[in-house]
Amino acid sequence: MSLRIGILGAARIAPTALVKPASASSDVEVVAVAARSAERAQAFAAKHGIPRAHSSYEALLADPDVDAVYNPLPNGLHGRWTRAALSAGKHVLCEKPFTANAAEAREIAGLAAASDRVVMEAFHYRYHPLALRAEEIVASGELGSLERVETAVCFPLPMFSDIRYDYDLAGGATMDAGCYAVHMARVFGGETPSVVSASAKLRSPRVDRAMTAELAYPSGHTGRVTCSLWSSSVLKLSAKVTGSKGSLSIFNPLAPQAYHRFSVRIGDARRTEKFPRRASYAYQLDAFAAAVLRGEPVKTSATDAVETMTVIDEIYRAAGLPPREPA
Repeated sequence: MSLRIGILGAARIAPTALVKPASASSDVEVVAVAARSAERAQAFAAKHGIPRAHSSYEALLADPDVDAVYNPLPNGLHGRWTRAALSAGKHVLCEKPFTANAAEAREIAGLAAASDRVVMEAFHYRYHPLALRAEEIVASGELGSLERVETAVCFPLPMFSDIRYDYDLAGGATMDAGCYAVHMARVFGGETPSVVSASAKLRSPRVDRAMTAELAYPSGHTGRVTCSLWSSSVLKLSAKVTGSKGSLSIFNPLAPQAYHRFSVRIGDARRTEKFPRRASYAYQLDAFAAAVLRGEPVKTSATDAVETMTVIDEIYRAAGLPPREPA
């Protein structure tokens, strides 16, 4: 038995995040795609060898041969179409960030809990062995009592007409790059932190192009998240966890299949560890299929997404900006 997935929208990320890893999976088939026009759906389907093309999202959700949907639509539409997919009885793999804000995340989490469907947020890095190993090291106590957690996801996006700068589509650096930094701060910090302060660099009055936030964890350690789509930090993909006995430093926890450095320092001793080059998206798809087909738990559930969106909302408020709204 295989999991038959349909794609909501002919998004640029879909081939990398779903189509390519599905082609190497015995558990998953990509059977349909929908777009706002029949021509676009047909072109995408033809290019990627997808059997069916639908001219509307509603038509894909009504397709009885689709078991689950991948939702890579703009941020502000994630909640609307995840809600619609659940109403249609489909499982959902939803791109990050899960929703426009924490209130919408709580609503969707409630709907997911009331259903028998799997709803999973697509934080692909979370399923890679590198992230699992980092979490294991932190939880083991090898670093001692945690003192400081710093995560950063910065990359250049100078195309200012891009939807990721559109407030009406729940855009902003903290939503796009920052959701990764916030999620990593939660995972590698072992807890969900509160926001002490935040400072934004603006692209427009309500849209951040960069953000820095100071964090406080319930157990007493502190943290910082840094993110940007356009700033002097042109490219920065990192995580560092410092404890009373040592530290863990990671370069590129986001996509370690491309390149990574993973080092642990305990006192004067330092070691490095290496991880597979298999794509993080492939591990993510394995986890989604295992959850649907075999009932295995997921690490990026709707409930987990509520925690991340709550921190993101707090960052925006601390920076004097409004949380995003659904489109």
